[in-house]
Amino acid sequence: MLNTLIDDSLSVIIPTCELMGIFVVTVSALACFWRYLRGLATGAAREVKSRLAAGLALSLEFKMAAEILKTVQVRDLEELTVLGAVIVLRAVLSLLIHFEMEPAGFPRQHGGNGT
Repeated sequence: MLNTLIDDSLSVIIPTCELMGIFVVTVSALACFWRYLRGLATGAAREVKSRLAAGLALSLEFKMAAEILKTVQVRDLEELTVLGAVIVLRAVLSLLIHFEMEPAGFPRQHGGNGT
């Protein structure tokens, strides 16, 4: 009974997390493209790259949440291997985007002691 409840719940939650990630990418891309076009028209500098990177990083967090929830539904070792590979790839992408954002004005976050 609990297994059925978990599977039924996850069949709604996982696609919702996936859709939220897709929504964030779409909105971020459209907003950044609009900022880019406004920058071309006005000649003013716009922070397009850093904003798009921030949107992509947030989207990857939603997609990673969905992948982590999928681990609950894994039935055999082959599924677990594929899922593990997807999680590792998304984590690497997230790190690459994070390091791409640093030079663009998003400083590395440090501990609360000012270091």
